Amino acid sequence: MLTPSLPFRNAVVTGACGGLGAALAGQLLRAGAQVALVGLDRTRLAALQDLAPGRARVYTPDVSDAAAMQAMAADWLAQAGTPDLVIANAGVAGGFDTARAEDLAVLRRMLEINLLGVACTFQPFVLPLQAAGCGALVGVASLAGRRGLPGNGAYCASKAGLIVYLQSLRAELRASGVQVTTVSPGYLRTALTAGNRFAMPGLMEPEAAAARLLAGVAAGREELVLPRRLGWLASALALLPTRLHERLLLSQPRKPRPGEAGATPIPGLNDNDNSET
Repeated sequence: MLTPSLPFRNAVVTGACGGLGAALAGQLLRAGAQVALVGLDRTRLAALQDLAPGRARVYTPDVSDAAAMQAMAADWLAQAGTPDLVIANAGVAGGFDTARAEDLAVLRRMLEINLLGVACTFQPFVLPLQAAGCGALVGVASLAGRRGLPGNGAYCASKAGLIVYLQSLRAELRASGVQVTTVSPGYLRTALTAGNRFAMPGLMEPEAAAARLLAGVAAGREELVLPRRLGWLASALALLPTRLHERLLLSQPRKPRPGEAGATPIPGLNDNDNSET
């Protein structure tokens, strides 16, 4: 039986290999939902599937590959029916330096995964959800999408673009009964933040963040900040004069660029990389 606070019966979760995605998928499976587990690490996804073998299926497409995501969605719709929850959580992070030609590939790949990947995740489910007149599309953005951070321009740009894309989609679908929720986490204790050398106020554990995300979506929230107090802090900092704000940010160590110590690999940037969560 599903608990009243977690009413979802059929969910699709991308980036389910670890961190927030794995926590979301695990909580949904333990609550009795059917879950499509989407990620690049089949071994990790299989371990999640073992929580409820009869209610979970494993898929390993590149989220930025529209044809592969459409094939995944077609199989899930045939096997489980129309989902009531689609969470586009897959994402990558990494430092970026415009002065370095090799980092242009980092920007391209980050936009492909963090922004295009969300649209590719949602696209095959939009018409079925509209036909059902209900359901939720959830995009996991970031507080980093609210303001540029020195040395992190590619990630900030991808998440800012995602926030605006979700605003547009929300307006388009509102009359259909389909909910669109933007989730903006601060810092979560995951592989994406493990190499950060700067202060991470409000650091959350993935399980706590997943529980709050699911409760917020179930309550019909269109925008969520995790944790909420970090959103207030970000808003307060935004009131500072621009140059003072920049000075504070520049005083912090930069996020490691791909290839530097502490950096998280970006799938597709290197042929053998399977690190997307």
